[in-house]
Amino acid sequence: MSKSILFMSMSLDGYIADENDVLGGEDGTRLHDWHGSGGESTSLSASVQELGDELNACGATVAGRRTAELMDHWGGEHPGGSPIFVPSHRPPPPPARWGYPKVTYVNDGIESAIKQAKEAAGDRDVYVVGGYVARRALEAGVLDELQIHQIPVLLGRGRRLFDVLPAEIELEIVRVIDTPEATHIRYRVRR
Repeated sequence: MSKSILFMSMSLDGYIADENDVLGGEDGTRLHDWHGSGGESTSLSASVQELGDELNACGATVAGRRTAELMDHWGGEHPGGSPIFVPSHRPPPPPARWGYPKVTYVNDGIESAIKQAKEAAGDRDVYVVGGYVARRALEAGVLDELQIHQIPVLLGRGRRLFDVLPAEIELEIVRVIDTPEATHIRYRVRR
């Protein structure tokens, strides 16, 4: 059965980007250095390589509009050619409207976006990306797991992943992979 999984790198103090949406601090890479240059490295441990393989095996992506636009919709498919679903009440920008056939803007909420992504993914998991969309999915009860890459740095400012939630959400630790660059914690959302 397909699961919706948030994959997110985060500083120890809870930040996922600086105030200007530069991911990973001032140089833009600090939160993502753990997986090597461009996500490719021959020196990655087997467990860290497994994390990348899990992400690339996802059958669909649900991305927040801000994230999708900052990443130029990953050129129309992400990862490994999978379709992208963007929950938004505004019409899509021109690239998503005319140039990226695998990008679908969903205007009837996060529940619908996750449902459509799971249908498109089949038995593969759904990659969830973006702080806002992750919070909405948690609130709606449609986010199944969180894969947090906890980076040993205090950024001290920026955009937090879990700024405000309407209620306490219980999580169960499923797996912990500790490396010198990051602690990778997989959580299951308790229902």
